[in-house]
Amino acid sequence: MATARGSRAAQHRPFRPEGCADYPAVIGCDEVGRGALSGPVVAAAVWFDPCRVPPELLANLDDSKKLTAKRREGLTDLIAAHGRVALAGASARAIDRHGIRAATLTAMGRAVERLGLDMPIRIDGVDVPPDLAGRRAAAVVRGDATVPQIAAASVVAKVFRDRLMARLARRYPGYGWERNAGYGTAEHREALGLHGPSPQHRRSFAPVRQVDWLDAPLA
Repeated sequence: MATARGSRAAQHRPFRPEGCADYPAVIGCDEVGRGALSGPVVAAAVWFDPCRVPPELLANLDDSKKLTAKRREGLTDLIAAHGRVALAGASARAIDRHGIRAATLTAMGRAVERLGLDMPIRIDGVDVPPDLAGRRAAAVVRGDATVPQIAAASVVAKVFRDRLMARLARRYPGYGWERNAGYGTAEHREALGLHGPSPQHRRSFAPVRQVDWLDAPLA
């Protein structure tokens, strides 16, 4: 029975190794952490030729949220070994200063630039970062289901950001970032009420801003 479930799951994966010629050798870019209450937003840019990577890479790629942590770690190793990878981020302070949309697009543009390749670019979402204007760049809605390099970028970005949030959890204990990666879980929101915001919290986000207001000293 377990084998049947595994077979069905494999069939539902979006990328087919035997159809690798259908996927161009483009740069894919995606971000992780846009909706979190704390920590940076992280963007990854990934390039590889789909017909020159191990078949198991394409066969197991998917939206990072649909994969287990163990599967994401293994895929990240494969992606790094058989492709080109670059990362960039925008801190909580930058997000508060410029807004999450602008901070995210800036991080995505920087990740692509750091890759240092003159190749067509596919960005997950609806916007092309201003830094990439004039380049062969296009936005792809739900690109992690149609462009393998975007799916790979989402995996790499999530693995990197989860590791970073686990390290930050040791510096700022009590919020459960090693489990929730800074997202607004019940555990995280309760901790915000108990401890107030840390320097890594996005004070422009409503759940954090509300705590700031509640904790403000009386004039």
